[in-house]
Amino acid sequence: MPAPAVSQGPVTGTRYLVHGVFWDGQPASGPEYDGGAPAMRLQSPDGDIRQLSLHPGARLGFQVADPVRSCLGHIRVHSLARRDHVLCPAGAPAARGKQCERCFMLDESRLIHDFHRGGRVTPGLRDYLMQEHWLYVATFAGGSTKVGTASGPRKWNRLAEQGAAVARYVAHAQDGRVVRILEDLVTAEIGLTQQIRSSAKAEALLLPLPAAELDATNARRAGEVRSLLDRAAVEGFTVVDEPWLRPAQSEPLHGAGARHAYPHPLGSGRHGFNVAALTGSIALAGLDNTDAMFVVSLGQLSGTSITLGDYSSDVPAVQEALF
Repeated sequence: MPAPAVSQGPVTGTRYLVHGVFWDGQPASGPEYDGGAPAMRLQSPDGDIRQLSLHPGARLGFQVADPVRSCLGHIRVHSLARRDHVLCPAGAPAARGKQCERCFMLDESRLIHDFHRGGRVTPGLRDYLMQEHWLYVATFAGGSTKVGTASGPRKWNRLAEQGAAVARYVAHAQDGRVVRILEDLVTAEIGLTQQIRSSAKAEALLLPLPAAELDATNARRAGEVRSLLDRAAVEGFTVVDEPWLRPAQSEPLHGAGARHAYPHPLGSGRHGFNVAALTGSIALAGLDNTDAMFVVSLGQLSGTSITLGDYSSDVPAVQEALF
């Protein structure tokens, strides 16, 4: 779906509610053009949505203002090209994932998952779902592989936000109903999961498998899916074999090199580091006063209130323990 309207950049010293990391820029078209424009989406006290760029070299410094996670609101879909992100009117604590009970019930996007089973959807959401969709097979740094879907306009961006190491599109479907039927078929017949935990993705990036091994795994699983789809008694799609182009700014995280788990919980305290690379919502961060590099799962900040500032993360007292 299209991104919400964004105001000017965030201001140091202001408290913001973190909505997450998004890749809403143009797709990568080749190694010479990276694409994606990853940014952390922040909600200011007056309700404006602002973007904090997470390009390589960006500085991220913040203090957690409230350890209690807040509701991020809900989505209303009016058409294929238009939606509203409605902020939580009560500013309530999150009760279901990233939402309060009220916003969870009002969120139209949750209806997507039952549409292909005959579930009720609003006219605007139906319009969105009836556009072209893609089925993909994605493999992550530790070798875990999933099947997933992406709408036509976010075909590339969806996988960038997933943080895949390698991926292939295996089917082009006429609409969102057909593609989700195919997704469920792949899970039922081949056993590919539709979700991989963010914590597992981050842990795998501490020691990623070699690129050739990951590509071979992905090619094998994608081949299994295409063979299944060739026999499927489902209409409205075409089997394809198309590679996804990973953003170049993800390379340092997926390649060889020493890196360590970030040593501080993101739910409290002060933090500050330089972003050396980003894959999905996971950063490779350089801390001040050390050459060591750290894997930081920025997705953990979603729903957290932070104050931006000139802060710096403490380096572990016994650095030898990192090595």
